[in-house]
Amino acid sequence: MPTIRLFKHYIQFSYMLLLVVEAMVIGASLEIAIGLRSLVEGEPYYANFSDHIRVSVVFVAIMVLSLFSMGLYHRQLREGFSGMLVRLVVALVAGVLLTKLAFLTFRGLDVYFPFTLAAAFSALGILLSRWLFISLVDLERIKRQVLILGTGKSAALIDNRLRRRTDRRGFHIVDYIHVPTEGDDVIGPANSITLNEPLLRYARRRRVDEIVVALDERRKELPIEELLDCKLAGIGVIELATFFEREASRIELDVRASWIVFSDGFRRGALARAIKRLFDLLISSILIIILMPLMFLTALAIVIESKGRGSLFYRQIRMGEEGRPFNLLKFRSMVENAEKDGIARWSQRNDTWITKVGRFIRRTRLDELPQLWNVLRGDMSFVGPRPERPEFVYDLRKNIPYYQERLRVKPGMTGWAQICYPYGASEKDAFAKLEFDLYYVKNYSVFLDLTILLRTAEVVLLGKGVR
Repeated sequence: MPTIRLFKHYIQFSYMLLLVVEAMVIGASLEIAIGLRSLVEGEPYYANFSDHIRVSVVFVAIMVLSLFSMGLYHRQLREGFSGMLVRLVVALVAGVLLTKLAFLTFRGLDVYFPFTLAAAFSALGILLSRWLFISLVDLERIKRQVLILGTGKSAALIDNRLRRRTDRRGFHIVDYIHVPTEGDDVIGPANSITLNEPLLRYARRRRVDEIVVALDERRKELPIEELLDCKLAGIGVIELATFFEREASRIELDVRASWIVFSDGFRRGALARAIKRLFDLLISSILIIILMPLMFLTALAIVIESKGRGSLFYRQIRMGEEGRPFNLLKFRSMVENAEKDGIARWSQRNDTWITKVGRFIRRTRLDELPQLWNVLRGDMSFVGPRPERPEFVYDLRKNIPYYQERLRVKPGMTGWAQICYPYGASEKDAFAKLEFDLYYVKNYSVFLDLTILLRTAEVVLLGKGVR
């Protein structure tokens, strides 16, 4: 299955096709629900044609966005049927509520449209389409046939980092090719071959679509002429780092510095920065006004639990763009003076200093609402790498390559790492999350920002990554 790069972000074509099919299923479900209700009530459907088209388009659009926001078109979704069913139910319920809310100004219009019944039919149709989709995308013959050139440590990263079935829905590994001059053979002779024929002939015989160059040492081992023959014959040739970026939506930290320098991305023009800032100003201003009652209730709950003692907000120094420090605002979710010894610690599950109200507002992300002021002031953006404490940044920069690069952009209230990786509370987690942060920094676009904002609903509603 081909992968499409849309606004610098990789999207698997099969999932785009699934989205289109399920949009048609939702539209058909609405028509069936309308017809069934007319049949049961014995009254003809009498909404005019323009209302019908307008409502149908809005209903389908909102339902598809709800499905998308719950991660149901994310190719690395690793949950089983029960997990997918929970996401589907939440998405459909949210979609129906949002549709009804959208038409509040059209009094009585939603009476003619049985959205709830349509959502029930949609659920059945989507489950059927998902079953067919999973059956088809797991067929090896329709996947991209990939040949790995190399059997050393670099090649072994594919087996170590992309070992799950969900990781390999877009490709099938035909073979690992051992190059005799390569050093360590990590893959081993049982799982690799040594060619006794030209690379192009073998690739054609095995119907290879793409060759991934994964050699540890290239100065003596890289068969330039043979790879060029393959490329001229229509067989794709890509580097391991590009392969990981496309298939896993992250940047491997083992990548050569030269790849970062010469690859596209890692640049943002003045226009893109201006658009992002304008979006932050507009949306943060609107949300502060809309969410003021909710913030007031959150503050009231904190005051009642603490009996008026202690501060309402929690201020903490974080590292911003280009390493500039700023005061991050949160509603206080911990007991007063939780870090009175002055030692910075990673947050852990079931921390004893978190209050009862604090645990709830952390789970629902209400504690982060004051960060809208940080966005309005320009300390943060809606989307970007999460800001870390200076104490952690100083240590992580010493131990993790390219960690400084995540400071090239403004930190965000949500980010690519937050929707792709669970909560991190260690240096190992920081290493893994940096791979996703670098993908965002490299491939920033308005489209990617909107994608992240939509999928943040999944993090909030399902309580992902809560401590």
